[in-house]
Amino acid sequence: MQDKVEERSLVNVLNRLRNDGYKCDFKVSGEGRLCNMESQEEFAPEQVRIVDFYRFEGESDPDDMSILYAIETHNGHKGTISNSYGPYADTNVDSFLKQVEDLGKNLDKRDK
Repeated sequence: MQDKVEERSLVNVLNRLRNDGYKCDFKVSGEGRLCNMESQEEFAPEQVRIVDFYRFEGESDPDDMSILYAIETHNGHKGTISNSYGPYADTNVDSFLKQVEDLGKNLDKRDK
């Protein structure tokens, strides 16, 4: 992937990621698994890796913040998922991505 450059627009980042092969749209199911919205295939936290993330602040309201994650699955699916900050955040998405991050940190410790 390209080096991070300051991106002002969620749409611009999404377009760049799609050009880099991140074409799947993901959501977190009610069962707490990542779901490919096209194929309906589901993934547990240990089957997912966060490749990169981008934070955005609303133009007119600093409280209107969101984050976009570039994600890869163990079987090669590449795509994105986004979430809001604060009271509008989806707690299922937050919880799932926290598990993925924690697993990544544990893997890093085992590799050393």
